[in-house]
Amino acid sequence: MYYCSNYTIAVLLCVVTMLCWGSWGNTQKLAGKTWRFELFYWDYVLGLVLFALLAGFTAGSCGGGAWSFAENFKSCSVSECIWPFIGGIIFNASNILLSAAIAVAGMSVAFPVGVGLALVGGTVANWFVDGKGNPYLIWLGLAVIVASIICNALAFKAKQSSADSVSDASTVKKGLLLAICAGLLMSWFSPLVNRVVDMTFTNSAPEVGKMTPYTAFFVFTLGVLASNFIFNTIMMKKPVSGEPVKGSDWFKGGLVHLVGIVGGSIWATGTLLSFVTAGTAGAAIAYALGQGATLVSALWGILVWKEFKGAPKKAGVLNIAMIILFLVGLSLIIAAGH
Repeated sequence: MYYCSNYTIAVLLCVVTMLCWGSWGNTQKLAGKTWRFELFYWDYVLGLVLFALLAGFTAGSCGGGAWSFAENFKSCSVSECIWPFIGGIIFNASNILLSAAIAVAGMSVAFPVGVGLALVGGTVANWFVDGKGNPYLIWLGLAVIVASIICNALAFKAKQSSADSVSDASTVKKGLLLAICAGLLMSWFSPLVNRVVDMTFTNSAPEVGKMTPYTAFFVFTLGVLASNFIFNTIMMKKPVSGEPVKGSDWFKGGLVHLVGIVGGSIWATGTLLSFVTAGTAGAAIAYALGQGATLVSALWGILVWKEFKGAPKKAGVLNIAMIILFLVGLSLIIAAGH
């Protein structure tokens, strides 16, 4: 099983996590030109499960022994699996709300608000799981990131105030509310998974009652898949925007299905790396660095998708302040690991 034992490399892999978490939303934006996000999301979840299996039987199995994916999965009890499975359910509830927020308000709003809140809550929760990292630098870094989120919210408000109609203002308010709900839920999935992951990697076998990152991640994706039959079905029948969607519409997708599968695989790559590096970087630091995706996604939304086009100059100034503050906050969190 591959794991990372070098702190510098672990931080670099956390940066890859950040890029993955901040970029998968582009696949939804791309598919959204012809494909409803509710249908896209089925493909996204399929991408998660397929990637988890592929990673488990490759990187998660190299070297063999008790740490290999298949051996560890066979030895796991129901009581061990329940935590990552619940983590998958909670993540799915939050992520489907985030996807709805992207569809309504765009990446440059949904990610900074939703994922920014998840960054703060999840980092604090993960720190209590393993206690790694200088708490003062972590808290200071989080405070600066909160200031960054506030700047983005104010930029969003400035954009909203210049909306052409009342209906436009109502739409962006809905997107903001969806992002907030998503962020509050998303804080909890990583601590639940890390609760049962053996992060020592020094023994001949995982500690009794613990799982490898690859096994825990696979069980996590099963929780996502199972809950999707409930959450996404509700979303299809009661969409936040547009007409209800029929399940039979999914079979009309053609090649657009691949876009969703790729999107799920991109997110899954980042998430697995977050779990693989948590033992070396610290669960809180690995999670916080990965959630720097907020900045990546905001830049995608602002620079590529032009989501703030036509907004007043004040919004541009606030977005620049958001970027600077986020970089400062992430730098403090990286320093907390030394």
